Amino acid sequence: MCLIVFAWRPANKLPLVVAANRDEFYTRATLSLAAWADAPWIVAGRDLQAGGSWLGVTQSGRFAALTNIREKNRGQLGKRSRGELVAGFLRGQHSPADYLAEVARHLDDYEGFNLLVGDLHELHYLNARDGQPQKLKAGIYGLSNAALNTPWPKLERCRAALGKALEQDEAQTEALFSLLADRQQAADMELPDTGLTLDFERLLSSPFIASRSYGTRASTVLLRRIDGSMWLGERRFGEGGGYLGENSFTLS
Repeated sequence: MCLIVFAWRPANKLPLVVAANRDEFYTRATLSLAAWADAPWIVAGRDLQAGGSWLGVTQSGRFAALTNIREKNRGQLGKRSRGELVAGFLRGQHSPADYLAEVARHLDDYEGFNLLVGDLHELHYLNARDGQPQKLKAGIYGLSNAALNTPWPKLERCRAALGKALEQDEAQTEALFSLLADRQQAADMELPDTGLTLDFERLLSSPFIASRSYGTRASTVLLRRIDGSMWLGERRFGEGGGYLGENSFTLS
């Protein structure tokens, strides 16, 4: 998952609103958003290469999502899949705070990541490079491949679009999918320097990424209501950004 914008507003009738893009090589085997056969209380996408996930929820209201950290001049660390961090929280019973405290003790097992975990009452965040779990206050946030709210152009644009969508009485799913479909690339002077070639930095600078080998594989929208019920939808894409299909789930 390479872009997540979300609103955490515990007192609102929509306490949690999430819009997220998962970017990955098109050849990596994946299962689309679904209830897991071996854990039917979980609804999430699934990485078939390592078995984990990038975003998911449970029937009881648990939520987890992940982005990788993109950085230069840093050697590879542990070999464990970062996707297991999402799956581990969704499968487990630990509170968000306790789960992240445990993860923080094993950061060297993973390459860089940002991890969001929450339940009906709290939302917590951990950046693997900072190593300090934090409980999030009410607000509108964004994550890409750096720390929380790092002002990359695509993140700033999507956070603003999310804020505008939330001005409506009820967040509109089409407005959320629309902000995720934005293919506008940043100007060269605005690009971050994460150790990639200029052409690749340009490619990755748009909210929705499309190329022959790598791009946005799934766009996901999550709406959680104050009664704990949820709507979760996914749109899927293939090579060059071609539309492949979509599905949705309502959990009560």
